[in-house]
Formats: sequence, structure tokens, C-alpha cells
Amino acid sequence: MRYTWIDEYLLSKAGVTKDLQKDWNWIRYQIGGKMFAAVCLGEDDEPYYITLKLEPLEGDFLRQQYKDIIPGYYMNKMHWNSVKPDGEVPDDLLKDLLDKSYQLVLEGFSKKKQQEILGAGESANNISCCGTDCSKCSFFGNICKGCNASLGRVFHAPEGKACAIYECSINQKGMKGCGECEHVPCEIWRRTKDPSYTEEEFERSIQERVERLKTVTGSPIKG
Repeated sequence: MRYTWIDEYLLSKAGVTKDLQKDWNWIRYQIGGKMFAAVCLGEDDEPYYITLKLEPLEGDFLRQQYKDIIPGYYMNKMHWNSVKPDGEVPDDLLKDLLDKSYQLVLEGFSKKKQQEILGAGESANNISCCGTDCSKCSFFGNICKGCNASLGRVFHAPEGKACAIYECSINQKGMKGCGECEHVPCEIWRRTKDPSYTEEEFERSIQERVERLKTVTGSPIKG
């Protein structure tokens, strides 16, 4: 697929989650539990179509302009459109169409729900790679900017270096965080125990972090 940026681009939007709909073999991107885009995979698990929502008139116009944009694959063909992943639709145009799809689905919610979705996206920015909510730390905004803003060089890490968890998941493995790793919680997590925690408190914090990671993105974490 030529649009290799699509996953990172969509997940950067406020409140977006993704999952794999196994029956269809679709990677779905959702806000508030409603899909606004999907990467449809073929039998070889390679992208087959990128599906998104548009206003009917715009969708019809684009289908006439680009042979690589067709009526929505297995979707309502008035509102949904599918883009061939190796076609000639310009990257900037596809990004614009994905933005419009996101906005269309978002505007389908009440104003209150929209605020909740957008607020959840802002909160997610404070979730570290290990699932810790940095905004709840007494040092946050004081002596520490948080894991994401400091690139893992948090107050408790060796000076000038990223903490061991950030170093492993992001710097070495190139993941977005531990939520993409099937080995979580791992030995590195246990070596970085907050010394102020009892064993019971530490185990509880691990479970909380694992559950938090599951809600931030589509996650392979088991259990």
C-alpha cells in the first residue's frame, strides 16, 4: 500500500480507536464507537480498499474524477466510498477526505458527546507508553512534562536518558507504546516498580495501566 502513513495519521486524531473486525478482516477506525474509516484487508491480509464517508454529492463527483475511488465496498454506496490503496489518488487529497469523514461522523453526535470525545483525545495525550496517566502525577507540569512530551526522559529516569520502558517499546522496538506489545506486563515493568508502592499496590497499578492501554488504541494485550 502506498499510503503507509494512514494508521499514524488516523490515530493522531482526538478520540480515535481502532480494532480488527475479524469476520470482515477490516481494520476499523472509530470515534465514540462509530466507524469513520476502514482499511479492508484481502485474503493475504494486505490492504484491499480504504473506505471512508463523504457527503453524497462530493463522493459522486470524486468517483467521476478518479478511477481509483469507487462506491463503498460492502457499505451504503450513497454515503461511503472506497479508495484503492495502490491507486493514483494524491496523498493530500486522501488526507482531506479522511478529515472530512472524521468530521461527518463526529458531527453526528450531540454537542455534549462531541466534547466528551474530543476531551478523551486530549486526555490520551497524557497517557505514557506504559499506560501511566501522567496528569495524575504530583510532578506533572512542575518538574516533569510527562513521558510523551519529554520523550521518556522523565524525572525518575537517569539524567539525559529515557526510562527503560520507553527505551524498549519506542526507541528500540519502534512501537507507539506497550499497548502494541503482546508481552505486557513484562520484566522491565516489574524492574521499574515505584519504591513507595507495596506489592499489592504495585500489582493493582499494573492492572490499571494494562486496562488503560487497551482503551487508548487497538491493543494485542491479552487478558
